[in-house]
Order: sequence, then C-alpha cells, then structure tokens
Amino acid sequence: MGASFRNVGEIIELAGCDLLTISPNLLGELQKSTAPLARKLSPGDAAGAPIDRLVLDEKRFRFLFNEDAMATEKTSEGIRSFVADTAKLEKFIAEKL
Repeated sequence: MGASFRNVGEIIELAGCDLLTISPNLLGELQKSTAPLARKLSPGDAAGAPIDRLVLDEKRFRFLFNEDAMATEKTSEGIRSFVADTAKLEKFIAEKL
C-alpha cells in the first residue's frame, strides 16, 4: 500500500498498485490532468521479475532494517508524527467535551 506522497509524480510511478492513500490536494491535481496514465505495476510483471526471494526471521529483519538509515529515520519520524497528532486530537476532543 502506497502512502505519504509528496507529489503527483510519485503516485503516477505506482499506477497499478492495489491500494494508495492520496491526500485531497494531490487527488485534485490528478483529477485536473488529462495526460494518459499508463499502468506501471502489475501482478504478472511482478511474478516474472528476476528478484531473489528474501527469507527473513526477526533477527535478520531487524539487522537489515537497522542497516538502512532511511528506513530507521523515516520510521522514527513517522512514529513521532503520529504521537504528536494523537496528542493534538486528544486535546481537540477534550475541548469539545
């Protein structure tokens, strides 16, 4: 599932993905476009792709995850953002009660 898009180009590159979460402003940009949209992803292409299967247990997953600076930084950033948004939402609800 694709999410957290910053621009329409990122969305176009995932054309064919089963699920995408797209912000209203980017949906608006897509709606205004008259350019043809070619499918970029398909199950058939994926099945035929020369990709080696990656066998993971938790230890190997954690090692690989921690070796990828972007993965660890973006995950941490996302968690901090969710926590901050949760606090804002709780405050908003408390003020309404």
